[in-house]
Amino acid sequence: MELDLTVPELLEDPIAGYDRAREATPVVRLSTPPFGTMWGVTRYAEARAMLTDPRFAPSAESFLRAAVPEHCRPYMRTMQERDGPEHRRLRGLARPAFTPRKAEELRPRIAPLVGRLLDELPGDGADLLTQVAQPLPMEVICELAGVPEEERGRWREHGAVILSGDGRALMARVPEMIEDAKRAVTSGDDGLIGMLAAARPDRLTQEELVTLVWHLMLAGQVPANLIANSVATLLSEPGLLDLLRAEPALLPGAVEELTRWQPPQMFTIPRFAAEEAEIGGVLIPKGAPVTAVLPAASRDPRVYTDPERLDLRRLEAPHLGYGHGPHFCLGAPLARVQTEVALAALLDRFPRLSLAVDPAELPWVADPATRRLSSLPVGF
Repeated sequence: MELDLTVPELLEDPIAGYDRAREATPVVRLSTPPFGTMWGVTRYAEARAMLTDPRFAPSAESFLRAAVPEHCRPYMRTMQERDGPEHRRLRGLARPAFTPRKAEELRPRIAPLVGRLLDELPGDGADLLTQVAQPLPMEVICELAGVPEEERGRWREHGAVILSGDGRALMARVPEMIEDAKRAVTSGDDGLIGMLAAARPDRLTQEELVTLVWHLMLAGQVPANLIANSVATLLSEPGLLDLLRAEPALLPGAVEELTRWQPPQMFTIPRFAAEEAEIGGVLIPKGAPVTAVLPAASRDPRVYTDPERLDLRRLEAPHLGYGHGPHFCLGAPLARVQTEVALAALLDRFPRLSLAVDPAELPWVADPATRRLSSLPVGF
């Protein structure tokens, strides 16, 4: 089975399209004009297994690396593109800064950032995407990296370009992002950068630190669409806001269920078959790119009871929205805490929060790689 990711039917309703693909086959060919094809694993068990299978490894090359100036290329090989001992070393050095405990310690610093964004909203209504969800992740990253207030405007511009989905604009912006990461690494001596640069025999090199910080700018924008998608879902389903207000302890689990229900990323980062390999009875050629199709795996009835029902009390298998195995997203704890803080603040601040449009009129962007809105108009 082959899916053209650019056909209007799939772009308009990707959840239904990937549901059909999953029930037809555990692996589907995904056509991505003009970039060729890759193999998409649609079922949960097969996808989870692929993400831990050493026969599928990251690529040492990337589209971005080839498109940036020569002086930027030393900083383009991120942790996601490394494997084996090299990857384990880098991840081991970075992991202490991204544990769930560290994310929890940041909660009191994230709450005022959310509060300030909400304070700036007009009294009658707003676009929660552009005025809250999109600015927040970069504000958090600036706080983490100790970026001075006078320099944060540029970082906010970086975030806006990343979230725009404009690949050309992003490639043009990468040199500036790397330069700002260099400045942060050079001047930062506390917080995240201080922890990452801590003196120890096997510490991160300056080049590795810069690579990690600028990649944090890039990958750290995921909570923007997660927050917006979650708010849109909660406002589209009667009774969910009342449930969370009545039982605030449900919020952490609700964030996981909302991520399963409407994952902001459609695919995991592609891995490449080091040899000819079989997945679910389908033979993957050597060298072929393979990805997990998150909307399909997240609603697999082989794993989830009644997967087409949004259940904020669901306690079943964890979703694959942050990947799985050695390359599980380091920033997942931080994304979860940001989303929890933002949702809790909205619930508390606006007891009459509602969509300003019919749920069927929400402007979902026709982007095969992400599930995101172009705006989220609400009333208070």
